[in-house]
Amino acid sequence: MSRCSNLVEIYLSHNLLVEKIPSELSSLPKVEVIHLDSNNLTGSIPSSLGNLSYIQKLFLGDNKLDGSIPDSVGSLKNLEELSLAENRLSGTLPSSIFNISSLVASDVGVNRVQGGIPLDFGFTLPNLLFLSLGFNQITGVIPSSMFNASKLEVFQVTSNNLTGEVPSEFGKATKAYCVQNCNQQSWNNKIFRSIPAGIGKFINLQTLHMWDNQLSVGLDLSRNQLVGSLPTEVGKLINLEILFISRNMLEGEILSTLGSCIKLEQLKLGGNLFQGPIPLSLSSLRGLRVLDLSQNNISGEIPKFLVELQLVQNLNLSYNDLEGVIPTEGVFKKASAISVFGNSKLCGGIPEFQLPICGLEKSKHKRLTIAVKLAAAIISVLVGILLSVSFLFLCWVRKRKDKKRPNSSINSLRHLSYQNLYNATDGFSSANQIGMGSFGSVYKGILDEGKTIIAVKVLNLLHHGASKSFIAECSALRNIRHKNLVKILTVCSGVDYKGDDFKALVYEFMHNGSLEEWLHPVSGADKTVEAPKCLNFLQRINIAIDVACALKYLHHDCQPTTAHCDLKPSNVLLDHEMTAHVADFGLAKLLPPAHLQTSSIGVKGTIGYIAPGIIFSIYHSMTSKSMA
Repeated sequence: MSRCSNLVEIYLSHNLLVEKIPSELSSLPKVEVIHLDSNNLTGSIPSSLGNLSYIQKLFLGDNKLDGSIPDSVGSLKNLEELSLAENRLSGTLPSSIFNISSLVASDVGVNRVQGGIPLDFGFTLPNLLFLSLGFNQITGVIPSSMFNASKLEVFQVTSNNLTGEVPSEFGKATKAYCVQNCNQQSWNNKIFRSIPAGIGKFINLQTLHMWDNQLSVGLDLSRNQLVGSLPTEVGKLINLEILFISRNMLEGEILSTLGSCIKLEQLKLGGNLFQGPIPLSLSSLRGLRVLDLSQNNISGEIPKFLVELQLVQNLNLSYNDLEGVIPTEGVFKKASAISVFGNSKLCGGIPEFQLPICGLEKSKHKRLTIAVKLAAAIISVLVGILLSVSFLFLCWVRKRKDKKRPNSSINSLRHLSYQNLYNATDGFSSANQIGMGSFGSVYKGILDEGKTIIAVKVLNLLHHGASKSFIAECSALRNIRHKNLVKILTVCSGVDYKGDDFKALVYEFMHNGSLEEWLHPVSGADKTVEAPKCLNFLQRINIAIDVACALKYLHHDCQPTTAHCDLKPSNVLLDHEMTAHVADFGLAKLLPPAHLQTSSIGVKGTIGYIAPGIIFSIYHSMTSKSMA
């Protein structure tokens, strides 16, 4: 090492380096960049690295390093980027790291680091843009000083043991794009108290993840114990796209200021105590796709502007106190897209709702004379006889056609209910489960006494992004038809036996499973009775051609142009003739042809589900380009 005294940059990432980090690195006085990430390095971080006075970028993430983070790291006064993520580091978080005023990005996520966050770190890191401490054992509270880090854009403390309150200075961080604390029930922060009114200053806020904490009053996401009313400042979140506050105890009228959140695509207020009419201001939410107002005390008539919201694909008004006539236009003409159960004062609508005829028509029936009634009775008898004869004739014709078209029973699957799917899958039993994806599980179902086999994809609506995946898949498959795309038979949107929202997609059953199962067969005791799966060369070529044909159709021959965004062997299904079908359009994106080649920087899915190392890499790529 002593012979390399003029060395400035070291790039050894993504190799198979083992053993310890050599302490001789400290003898390189001019080195500015060290990349040793994504190897198999072991041992502890040498404290002698604190002698690298010119170092600007130090990447040691994705190795097997253990021990504590040396306090000497705080001596690197020119350090701008530090990555120690995805190791086995333990001990407390050195406070000296928070004294590096030049630090722009730091990722210490996915380790075993303990201790608390220094209470004054926002004052000592004026240039900090990115800080990830997620998936550790950090305790204490979120310091209010973090909001004095005026350039901070990403602050991630997912899955730690933080406690206390959301600081009242929350509204100062007007540049923050993501303040992520807890994203699933198994992630263990214990933050509580109301969301401060300063949330209205987050003019760039797109997503705020704080599910399953102990919030008790004000605005939060679903399934907490919120009471009281929503703060009017919510209307200042003009870039908000998703707002879920279902299953709480919020009351009062629905805020008219929600109409100012013009970018809202999904609004779920179900399972609360809201009352009064549906505010007219919601008519400005032209991009709204999902609106759930179910299980409240909402009264009045269904406003006409809901008919004019052309993008709405799921409207749930069930179990309220609505009255009057149900429209028959727009989303109201799609029985699968709307739910109005539990509103005893509603009438009319499409026949599928099975609601009583509205009062005006009833009054006309009461004025019928005896003569008209008698004539109607005679005509009814004659029509009944004619219909009976026609019915017998049609049955005879259908029997003849069924002999030629054995799969005609597929047409009867258009209106499958939750009960039909429940019975077909034996109560969605594990014995019938044939797959599991990012947003739900797939079950094998049997209908018509074994004559029809289907595949039922049940969405896990507790999973963030599942509803959006459902909408994306429905939008993608609505207008596309190709022999190498999996055929959707119908969809089901309603409530299950527990009263919870239920969404499922029903597909043709693929007898030979996925390409993943053929390329990487699972070994084990439960597989010994099956013949080993093996594809010959000709089958592999044919499958590749089938997939290529499907992609050519999606990219060039269908309107609108569709980008699948998640093509992999597990999403290629094989029928009984080993013909390949591309499936799972939950992440599909509808694009004009000129935009088919999407950016590699964009990431599908929720940040909380992406490994912190990947987030840091994407962030590093973005900042590197901006600096260049």
